[in-house]
Amino acid sequence: MTADEPGAHAAPTTGGTATAGGTATAGGTATAGGTATAGDTGARHAWAALPWLVRTAVLWSACLVVIVTGLYLLGRIAVLLAPLAIALAATIFLTALLDPVLVRLRRLRLPAALAALLTVLLLLGILVGVGALVWNLTASQFDQLSQELTQGLDRSRDFVTSTLPVSEAQLDKLVDQARDGLSGSSPDPVSGARTASEVVGSALLALVLLFFLLKDGRSMWQWTLSRMAGPNRKLVAEAGRGGWQTLGAYSRGTMLIAAIDALGIGLALVVLRVPLALPLALITFLGGFVPIIGATVAGAVAVLVALAANGPTTALLTLAAVVAVQQIEGNLLEPLVMKRQVRLHPAVILVAVTAGTLIAGIAGAFVSVPITAVLWRIIDTVQRHRSATHASAVQ
Repeated sequence: MTADEPGAHAAPTTGGTATAGGTATAGGTATAGGTATAGDTGARHAWAALPWLVRTAVLWSACLVVIVTGLYLLGRIAVLLAPLAIALAATIFLTALLDPVLVRLRRLRLPAALAALLTVLLLLGILVGVGALVWNLTASQFDQLSQELTQGLDRSRDFVTSTLPVSEAQLDKLVDQARDGLSGSSPDPVSGARTASEVVGSALLALVLLFFLLKDGRSMWQWTLSRMAGPNRKLVAEAGRGGWQTLGAYSRGTMLIAAIDALGIGLALVVLRVPLALPLALITFLGGFVPIIGATVAGAVAVLVALAANGPTTALLTLAAVVAVQQIEGNLLEPLVMKRQVRLHPAVILVAVTAGTLIAGIAGAFVSVPITAVLWRIIDTVQRHRSATHASAVQ
């Protein structure tokens, strides 16, 4: 056989060079025909020789590293663009909250722009009205609230030193360390002014974005879906719809539950004749937007004020009222209001709130749980879609 005849280059070589016919080489280099080389075969055999537990651990570890790295990079970008990230998060949250109002206005045959404008004005009216009412009723009481908290902490300090094997010097040292840490992390006037300007700018940006999302959000989503083709379009549409429904249910449910908690604890404080009931109810309402941790902190503040104002008996009754309201919320209100599609395990909520706080502070604590709920709903939707597709393919 000559070199010009077909198949003259099909014989295996021994030097490990690439062959034209695509046969395997002894040296393990790539061949032109794309067949497996000895190096690839050896790697596959080595991988197959590992125990299945080791292979599973390696695969899951690699996936976990990729996911954690991606989340970390997103978190760092969000921190660098904090004003924009906060404005976007607030806009999406408010859009999901106000979407039913927009839908009802649209059913009245109002133009999209007018319906969106009326919805934004309604939100501003509620915020300004409630803010002015609360300020007029409680502005003069916040100094008293600070004094009551100080007295409550002093009584708690006396209780700790009298019942636990902790001396006053040790407790004072811990308090001083905590105070030094807080004072060291407090911003200077320049940073405070810059933060205030960023907050105002983020609020204005959020209002403008809220108007445009209410006006054109659905058309934006349809435009995004129109750029997709094949079976992924249906999957993306279903996952996006599920995530949006979850965010809307979470935002409206959280606001309703926070209002009920504030009303219940506020009434208990009024019955027990604890001063500053309205400011404490307001703190409870705001704390309701940070699950578990927010309610705990708000309840602790109420108990401290009751301890300082009326003594340990009233403080214990206040604690009992706070625990009763939170138990009713967790076991009755949350299943009814949030529904199963929004509920997360308490361990997941604690991890999400902690991670959000470490990444973005207070703003991260507020948005971490809804982001986790939406991501879980999207992942669950994709998984169910793939399972249904696999089942239909098998049949």
